[in-house]
Amino acid sequence: MTAVRPNIHPTAIVDPGARLADDVTVGPLAVIGNEVEISAGCRVGAHALLQGPTRIGRNNRIDAFASIGGDPQDKKYKGERSELVIGDGNTFHEFVTINRGTAEGGGVTRIGDDNWVMAYVHVAHDCQVGSHTILANNATLAGHVELGDWVVLGGFAGVHQFCKVGAHAFAAMYSAINRDVPPFIYVAGQFAVPRGVNAEGLKRRGFDAERIAAIKRAYRTLYMSHKTLEEAKAVLAEQADGNVDLRAFSDFIARSERSLVR
Repeated sequence: MTAVRPNIHPTAIVDPGARLADDVTVGPLAVIGNEVEISAGCRVGAHALLQGPTRIGRNNRIDAFASIGGDPQDKKYKGERSELVIGDGNTFHEFVTINRGTAEGGGVTRIGDDNWVMAYVHVAHDCQVGSHTILANNATLAGHVELGDWVVLGGFAGVHQFCKVGAHAFAAMYSAINRDVPPFIYVAGQFAVPRGVNAEGLKRRGFDAERIAAIKRAYRTLYMSHKTLEEAKAVLAEQADGNVDLRAFSDFIARSERSLVR
């Protein structure tokens, strides 16, 4: 049982079955439900709603009116136990909504570390979000979406259910993603199509000119060589020999089940 402490506003409601670290701050009229675990250094804003089972790591910021850990918006959901697991150092701005998982999707929605999630973003059931991502205002992830590390989604970008977006990819504002997006590339449009390599983002993360040039060669193989997908996969596998970036690129393409943005 969590006793009311000075850093929990007197108008907040904290269920006796919630577990909060001693220094967690909870704002006015926030509601924290049963089986919500919040680790040290977290701040919960006014009117936020947190439902369980949800586990939240250290130093997360949850702003006003966010709804975290709600039931999945899936008509097949029948009340079975499911979870939301959030890592460390994330920021969830106003009105963000994140749903727990479903039995069909493995039962867990996961958010990694150091993600920047802007106002009105929705993360649906069973999504798997990596670390260091940026989801701009109103970006939306349908159920079972996977985002790799360092992905950036522009404002109002939407990702169709079961799609995967590889690490370091960038989607422009209003992108409608209905196929898998390989790592390192830039996509835009409705529906989203490849527009090149996310070179500026890679530079900001310390990729040198040689690494970026190798990724650009792989991009040309996949998108500009007029090869069939199977032919391009074979060439990419050869290019990836001994190169960790191109191995990630090639492996992602080999594993894609929904087809790639083309």
